[in-house]
Amino acid sequence: MLYNADMRFGLFISLVTVFILPLAVSAQSLGGLGEGGGDAFSVSVNPQYPAPYSQATVSLISGSVDLTNATITASAGGKEIYKGSARPFSVRLGKAGSVTNIRVSVSSRGSTYTQTISIQPQDVVLIAEPISSSPPLYPGKSLVPLEGSVRVVAMANLKGANGEAPRPSTYSYSWTVDGMQIANSSGIGKSTIIVASPLQYRVRDVSVAVTSSDGSLVGGAELSLTAMEPSVRIYESDPLLGIRYGRALSGSYSITDTEATLYAAPFSMPTTGGAPFIQWFLNGNSAQTGNSITLRPTGSGKGNASLSLVASTGNEERTTASLSISFGEKPSTNFFGL
Repeated sequence: MLYNADMRFGLFISLVTVFILPLAVSAQSLGGLGEGGGDAFSVSVNPQYPAPYSQATVSLISGSVDLTNATITASAGGKEIYKGSARPFSVRLGKAGSVTNIRVSVSSRGSTYTQTISIQPQDVVLIAEPISSSPPLYPGKSLVPLEGSVRVVAMANLKGANGEAPRPSTYSYSWTVDGMQIANSSGIGKSTIIVASPLQYRVRDVSVAVTSSDGSLVGGAELSLTAMEPSVRIYESDPLLGIRYGRALSGSYSITDTEATLYAAPFSMPTTGGAPFIQWFLNGNSAQTGNSITLRPTGSGKGNASLSLVASTGNEERTTASLSISFGEKPSTNFFGL
């Protein structure tokens, strides 16, 4: 499903009404009553879905106990990890699937209240794959394109306390984009979602909750997407070495041989509607289309010319580049360039 932030509000209402997903199981469970009956305070864990070998922050909230003047004692696996004022504290977690039991005791005005929580980290990672342009064999990664789309893939490996892992094909994925649950892209086996790029200078938040078939294991992850302006770079294409990606041409370029071939590489332009279209201009006149152009100076004198190009996509996204070309200069034969 292509999620578009500009969709009408009424359409969002109908989607939520028709496709309602069950709430995902939390990565940690709360248990234990405050002494004297009832829960005197609640415990929250941040992040909601902690990663293996990470640190989780535990916070307390209460409407009946004066936490400002209270002291707390926290232990994990029977070992005391914090004692002091009622402020957030951290706990280090173990490998994926391992359960960390945390017992929290709050002492206030002569009374003691206790809660126990269990945190089970799971291995879930989100990978953003922008649907945008980059040169062939480019070692880097294209950026999130303006007015384009991004494919987000969830890589999950859920494990129980005994180390056993259910089959990944049985995982259920619940996707959320900018706080809204995307029902059409959620469900069993739906580990991928395609979302529209955010507007310029805006951020789009994507998160997922992954649950095992029996609901006993749950993990999650989130990421933020920021769109970047596209660009186009001009490189020299050598007949023996190929395209010389190590140095982009800018400003000026001198043709010292009978001809020179230049290559235009558009970066991070949306490719949902196909590859970017490139138009070359020589001295302001349309010269050629395509990624490459070959220049052959004529005559025996020296001269200069202006070379420019426009890279565009079907949705009117455009970017430009230009060079000042000089020709007729004889290459230096001296090692020191004299």
